Amino acid sequence: MGRRKNKGRNVSGVLLLDKPQGCSSNHILQKVKRLFGAAKAGHTGSLDPLATGMLPVCFGEATKISAFLLDSDKTYHLKCQLGVCTSTGDAEGEVIETMDASSISEQDVAAVLPEFIGDIEQVPPMYSALKHNGERLYKLARQGIEVERKSRPVTIYDIDFIDLSTDEQGRVILELKVSCSKGTYVRTLVEDIAKKLDSCSHITELRRLIVGPYDGDMMTIEQLTELAEQGEEALDASLQPIDSGVADWPDVHLSADAAFYVQQGQPVMVPQAPTHGWVRIYDQSHFLGLGEIQDDGMIAPRRMIKQCA
Repeated sequence: MGRRKNKGRNVSGVLLLDKPQGCSSNHILQKVKRLFGAAKAGHTGSLDPLATGMLPVCFGEATKISAFLLDSDKTYHLKCQLGVCTSTGDAEGEVIETMDASSISEQDVAAVLPEFIGDIEQVPPMYSALKHNGERLYKLARQGIEVERKSRPVTIYDIDFIDLSTDEQGRVILELKVSCSKGTYVRTLVEDIAKKLDSCSHITELRRLIVGPYDGDMMTIEQLTELAEQGEEALDASLQPIDSGVADWPDVHLSADAAFYVQQGQPVMVPQAPTHGWVRIYDQSHFLGLGEIQDDGMIAPRRMIKQCA
């Protein structure tokens, strides 16, 4: 049987989607892909259905940088309820433990937060997409099965205390802003903070504000729907350029000859280029893709971008 051809148009770029609450990342990705009529699209790191905010969606050739966004640092704004623990670590789970958190003060919180700054070890929650013997942990958790998980290193760059308050229902709500490395489970972080306060907790609100170099300029599904009514050109204007996802990487600009060879898959020598690591590659006017510095100092093409005719 022949392979099914991708239906849709070849649009490339990065959409900074403001994911709404209550749907999976994949569900909203498929909705956006249909709106754009795109042949190829992928997101860069799932958000839980409860969570909202920054979900970069890579279209077409931009999918070649999605792995780097997946590996990038993130910033979240969150609210958690102290004194109540749930099976999932968020408001969607069943309550499994309650404690009196009314005596916890701002000073108590301020005293424990510094203990979580820097390199820490986290045990991933059962309600996560990690796999155990080929099965997603959250699927096992739904069957009431708990398996041992190895702790893993993550980095917490900053935790900003925003507020500690008691709402109309008498719930003690802690509000924080967290900047962290890839692979950090914010649900686990707030549970661990609560333990240090001799309490327990679960996330009630979670919003991702920053992914790698992207901070702001998010589009809601409603805004995109309005743009779609104006046509493809209006939609495409909402996309960030492909190289924006690696904007903090060093760049090299090639002569016409060097650009020709690198696009044929051959390493090239570039005067004054960095001595190691990855670089953005440009000719005199276009972003060509990503390269890596070899031991001999030459730049080897790694993720090259197909140029539109």
